[in-house]
Amino acid sequence: TFALAKLDVVLLDISQEMLQKALKVVRTSVQSMVKRGKLKEEELEAALRRITTTVSYADLARADVIIEVVSENLEIKKKVFNAIDEVAGPNCIISSNTSSISITKLASMIPRRSAKFVGLHFFNPVPAMKLVEVIRGLQTGDDAFNAMMQLAERAGKVPVSCTDSPGFVCNRILIPMINEAAFAVFEGVATPKDVDQVMKLGANHKMGPLALADLIGMDTVLSVMQVLHRDFGDPKYRPCPLFNKMVDAELKKLDSIISSGYPTRMSQTGSNEAVLDISSSLEFNPRTFLQNNRRSAHMYNDV
Repeated sequence: TFALAKLDVVLLDISQEMLQKALKVVRTSVQSMVKRGKLKEEELEAALRRITTTVSYADLARADVIIEVVSENLEIKKKVFNAIDEVAGPNCIISSNTSSISITKLASMIPRRSAKFVGLHFFNPVPAMKLVEVIRGLQTGDDAFNAMMQLAERAGKVPVSCTDSPGFVCNRILIPMINEAAFAVFEGVATPKDVDQVMKLGANHKMGPLALADLIGMDTVLSVMQVLHRDFGDPKYRPCPLFNKMVDAELKKLDSIISSGYPTRMSQTGSNEAVLDISSSLEFNPRTFLQNNRRSAHMYNDV
C-alpha cells in the first residue's frame, strides 16, 4: 500500500524465507488490482522495487514511521517494540496494526516514545479495503496522530479517528456478530450455510458472517473475542466454545463450514433441530452440553 503511494518501504521479518513468502503475498494481492484494470503492470513492478527486505532492526534506523504487524501476542509485541526502541530515530513515529489490543497499553511498552505512538488498523485485503482506523492512545500527541491521518490519506485510504477502546470500532461491532453466528450453529438454531444465507438475503450482507470468519481466520476471531471479554468484563462478549474447540484442534479456518458444516457433519434430527458433531476425536456434543446447562453469564467460562 505505501509502496504504491511511491514511498520507500523496508520490510523486516525473522528470516529470509519469511520475507520471500511475504513478498509473494504482496505480489499476489496487488496482482488482483492489475487483473481488474485498477493498476498497470509497470506500476506494480515499480512499487515492488520500492520494497527493501531485511532481518536486521538496524536497517530501520532511518525510518520516519515504523508499523508493527506481528501476531496479537503481548509478549511478542513487547520484544519487537524494545528492539525498535533501540534503533529508531528520535522523531520516528511508532505504530501498531493491532486489531483489538489497547494502544495505550502498547505505548506504555516504550514510554519515552509514547507521545509518538499511534494505532493504525488496516483491513484485509489491504489493497482493496479503503478503511483505516487511526487510534489515539492516552499518551498520543497531536502531531503524531495528525501525521498518521495524513499518511493514511496519502496511501489512498479513508482514515477514521478512534479513541482507544477494546476492538476499536469495526471489530467491536463485527466480531461479536460473527461470534453470535457461531452460537446459532453451536446451539442448533441453523446450519452454517443457512446462517450465512439468512444474513446475505435478510441483512443484505455481501458475505455471510461464517464465511467472513473463514476469511479472517478462526484464531484471529477468537483472539479478538477474548480481548473484548477480558477488557470489557461483560459476559455478552464471551467467545463461543466452538471457536475454542476448533482452535484447540488447530482448525484455524472454517474452510469447510459452508459446504459441509463444521468440519465433519451437521446431522438433522428434525425439521428445525440440528445436532452438531465437531469431531469424534473431540468427544464433545453441544446438544448434550446444552441439555445439561443453562445459557448464562458464567456458563461458558470454563469450556
